[in-house]
Amino acid sequence: MKQKAFRAAFPLTFPVFIGYIFLGIAFGILSGSSGFHVGWAFLMSLLIYAGSMQFVTVSLLLAPYHFLSTVLLTLMVNARHLFYGLSMLNRYKDCGKLKPYLIFSLTDETYSLVCSTEPPKDVSRKWFFFFISALNHFYWVLGSVIGALVGNFLPINTTGIDFSMTALFLVIFVDQWESTKNHIPALLGLSLTVLCRLIFGLNWFILLAMLSLLLSLSLGYKKEVKA
Repeated sequence: MKQKAFRAAFPLTFPVFIGYIFLGIAFGILSGSSGFHVGWAFLMSLLIYAGSMQFVTVSLLLAPYHFLSTVLLTLMVNARHLFYGLSMLNRYKDCGKLKPYLIFSLTDETYSLVCSTEPPKDVSRKWFFFFISALNHFYWVLGSVIGALVGNFLPINTTGIDFSMTALFLVIFVDQWESTKNHIPALLGLSLTVLCRLIFGLNWFILLAMLSLLLSLSLGYKKEVKA
């Protein structure tokens, strides 16, 4: 059962492998060149596993510690996972003991694969989802360790390397736009973000835009379920 699920999941994760290896290397290089031992890159990728937040974490660890700003920044960077969780309520409901790890490992790319792919009829859904998640997790850790080793031993100019995650999100946005007919969530996200930026300024607009989106999409989800 597990072998069938692994064989079904592995080919689907290969494009993520290509992306995560290079993005993980970018994070690892940034971490290593900032003076962190390769073990820190490994642990952050294994236990935090939040691409964009890991890039931010490197800067946070080098700056004076402020608890409240760290919490708010983490919430703003990763708030999109609130929306991911809402849409996975039914998909992960029968995953049993695997569910906590599936929730933890729900990155942008894993979310896209799990949402858009159904396992073959003779393959266990929960193990299929698990291997997609675990393989993607492994790719990210591997890339991070490779990058950290390179960053520790080779002098590399890392200026602009933290923009790699922003570039990835832009690519994901364009891909999702082209692959779906319903553009209301995307347009809602853009309009609310611009509106919050104009009203609340630079320091607070991301958090308030995310909260507005969460409320809007939650109401839309409830209406859809009732319908």
